[in-house]
Amino acid sequence: MASTGRSMLLSLLLFAVTLSLLEMYRAKFASSELMTIAGGFVCSLLFLLLLTFIGNYQEASGDRTGWGAVVVAQLVALIVAGTVHRVCITTCFLFSAGLLYEVDKLSGMILARSEPKVRRH
Repeated sequence: MASTGRSMLLSLLLFAVTLSLLEMYRAKFASSELMTIAGGFVCSLLFLLLLTFIGNYQEASGDRTGWGAVVVAQLVALIVAGTVHRVCITTCFLFSAGLLYEVDKLSGMILARSEPKVRRH
């Protein structure tokens, strides 16, 4: 597993590269229905990368990540999706909700595994 700083740097780098490629191929993503859905999925990946960056930044500064980070990352992803196509906004929101659910479930499993089992008699 990567350290907090390394993960933060990697997620920011991947966010920048993904955003750049998305904007370069904006016309391609808006060209058909299937590509519009794919554009929404790519924007939801931007949401995940930005959420990872914000979460690692808050962890490095000693804060706890909450719903504020989710809202900020979602707003940025939806604004970017709006620059590609209007339908990308909806698909980005739906894909992001699914990704957030899976990340929360995965986080709960990892947290449950790392906590020591305490038996009370």
